[in-house]
Amino acid sequence: MSPVDYVIIGHVSRDRTPAGPMFGGTAAYAGRTALAHGWRVGVITSTGPDWDPRPALDGAYLLNLPAERTTEFENVYTPEGRRQRVHGVAERLLPAAIPLEWRRPRVVHLGPIAGEVDPSLLEAFEGALRGVTPQGWMRAWDAQGQVYPQPWREAEWILPRADAVVFSEEDIQGDWETARRWARQTRILVVTQAARGATLFLDGIPHSIPAYPVEEVDPTGAGDVFAAAFFIRLWETRDPLAAARYAARVAALSVTRPGLEGTPRPEEIAAIRREMAF
Repeated sequence: MSPVDYVIIGHVSRDRTPAGPMFGGTAAYAGRTALAHGWRVGVITSTGPDWDPRPALDGAYLLNLPAERTTEFENVYTPEGRRQRVHGVAERLLPAAIPLEWRRPRVVHLGPIAGEVDPSLLEAFEGALRGVTPQGWMRAWDAQGQVYPQPWREAEWILPRADAVVFSEEDIQGDWETARRWARQTRILVVTQAARGATLFLDGIPHSIPAYPVEEVDPTGAGDVFAAAFFIRLWETRDPLAAARYAARVAALSVTRPGLEGTPRPEEIAAIRREMAF
């Protein structure tokens, strides 16, 4: 039996903020969300010697590959939207890094933030629900570190092999033609739309998922929380519509607190499950 239920692969970043450095990255937000569900979580990541991801993922099994530098992002919010700069990238994550005993989890989640996850990892796990959040394959940066969008080059290979794919409307810059084309290549695809909820595509057919109204404090990581809750509930029920409604409820909670504090707590997950009668 596998010692882990949920394997998340991606960099735990150091984010530059006015309040000082903070933990970031899909691996941190999704990993904490899976822990709150009572699942045994394995995280495969990479950081430099100046950044220890363990405080962000207390309770998880952590495989941290040493790197010269930590993946570091700086977000600048302007009237025209968010501008990002990257100040370093840690090591690439490859199939050889996966312990043999981790290769049969319930869910494997590929969560790149800087192109660091090798797509072939999708085929390295036997019998797992294969979830993908591809945002880190959809960005690049120039010599000054200024981040800009790029086409998702691996989409044609990954989409048919994934069981569920989640990304935001912002990730595709509102290009719904691309979203609909990708939705025809994979069975389950979700486009999150912040306060407007999400659109779930099942075999290419769109379904609207309403948002839960809350007072927003910080939207950071909400998409990663949504994805982890969605993959977990999808594994439990095999019902994508029910899983998306559940994930929307959990993600709404996450925006009411800043940063990693927004990830759900076990008692909150239990309360949401009671509220939604399961």
